[in-house]
Amino acid sequence: MKNYLYRWSIAIVALYSITFVSSCNKQLDTASTRQASEDQHWTKFEDARAGLLGMYGLFRAALSDNNAYWILGELRGGDFQAVSRPDLKAVIDGNLNASFPLITEATNWRRYYTIINASNLFIERVGECLVDPRYTESYYKLDIAQARAIRAFAYYMLVRTWGDVPLVTSTGEGNFENFPRTNQSAVLGFAKNELIEVATRLPYQYSTVDPDLVYPPNYYGKGADEWKNTLLGRLSAYAILAHIAALEGDYINAAVYSQFILDNAPKAQLTTVSTSELVSDLFLFSTSDVSWNQFVGFNFIYERGESTTSGHIEQLALANTTAFPMSKQLPDIYVNKDSIAVLFPRSNGNDQRFGFNPLNGLPTEAYFENFSSAIPVFKKIRQVDGGSGDGTFAKYNSSIVFTRLEEITLLNAEALAVLGRGEEAIQKLNTMRSNRGISGLNYSADLDLITEIFAERRRELLGEGWRWFDLVRYNKLKRNNPAFNDLIDKGGIYWPIAQDVINRNPGIQQNNYWK
Repeated sequence: MKNYLYRWSIAIVALYSITFVSSCNKQLDTASTRQASEDQHWTKFEDARAGLLGMYGLFRAALSDNNAYWILGELRGGDFQAVSRPDLKAVIDGNLNASFPLITEATNWRRYYTIINASNLFIERVGECLVDPRYTESYYKLDIAQARAIRAFAYYMLVRTWGDVPLVTSTGEGNFENFPRTNQSAVLGFAKNELIEVATRLPYQYSTVDPDLVYPPNYYGKGADEWKNTLLGRLSAYAILAHIAALEGDYINAAVYSQFILDNAPKAQLTTVSTSELVSDLFLFSTSDVSWNQFVGFNFIYERGESTTSGHIEQLALANTTAFPMSKQLPDIYVNKDSIAVLFPRSNGNDQRFGFNPLNGLPTEAYFENFSSAIPVFKKIRQVDGGSGDGTFAKYNSSIVFTRLEEITLLNAEALAVLGRGEEAIQKLNTMRSNRGISGLNYSADLDLITEIFAERRRELLGEGWRWFDLVRYNKLKRNNPAFNDLIDKGGIYWPIAQDVINRNPGIQQNNYWK
């Protein structure tokens, strides 16, 4: 999609950002006589394509803006420490009422309602494009399914961060002042129903041979290679469903949905990756044409000028090292040596991600550089200037990967362990351990399998935005940490709502824990 999307990306995101941020603010904060801009034209094939790509662009912007994906998911209570920035330290320590612009921006949920409003508008209006004979019924059905999946995904992201949130399912007519929060169970119920209904309407891959002619054979004029890692497909929908189920503690469905993905992964060309591929600047987190494994993710394609100086873990974690010189001398965040020792104990043997060579005692540093220094540099994800930059003018283009096959395998193991199917769970866990050079565990009644699975998630997914949400699920299961139990019971696991949101909409009440 490199040349194709380049022509659309800047214009689409700019147009949709202006239109939908404005309309969404009105919908959730003040009265509005019409949510969507009336001068939007929905009369031709190109309008549908622009609307579709606009929704994906807005989602990517919501995750990357002010490094929100990492601030919300990776830092609080996680393994990273702040070198010197007090705003990052406040997040890490859970001091989320601190007055820092970073926290103010992170706690503002309106960027997700921009996506939702764009999806609502698309669902309501794109049918008008059927007047163009090029925009066929198969295009219409597939595009609607994607819009509904995108909207459901946005609601999942909202609920796991803030709990109860407003449920808005149409652009509507009339006034929308004082729009209240909806119970999270109802919001997740809506998202689940949407995903269940549309999952089978989405392909495993786009622009592939379809003997039943259900899907457009050459979707918007582009082949399968150009759509991969870009659009939500069938397995993407089931991945989001699996995580909604885990968020609700519904491990029966978490096991069912995650197993469906594992059983059908070849249909979407999904595979597990080697450690060298995981940390390569030309593979998993790259936007190159090598890997299909970002089946729920958002990419920044270097060749079309989408490298940015913010919105990537590299902005926070990379710094000057002997192996990779950069103008930035120290990172903003790092994993200290004590935490690394806990993450990668010597008892694991020579873990390919980080371990010690038994012959010379030197560390193997796939995840880290400069371990001998006071501040090791986390370099697992390092996409600088398309993989060819030397760091002098650091612009980053790593994809934001919500999930990949390893993550789903470990989620499946987690669900099986909770359901008492320990022997099946340990098989999945040992497969992941073997992929990283760690010997397998023996199943026994004395083995704390759930703890071992979450320990492997902690190692495998380090730096990928999962740590805080994994801590919440783990502590809900174990209930053996009094301080965390207090957070769970009092709603402190959710983030506060930005004061700007509350000021604009008196119908929104702050989360009780943060009042």
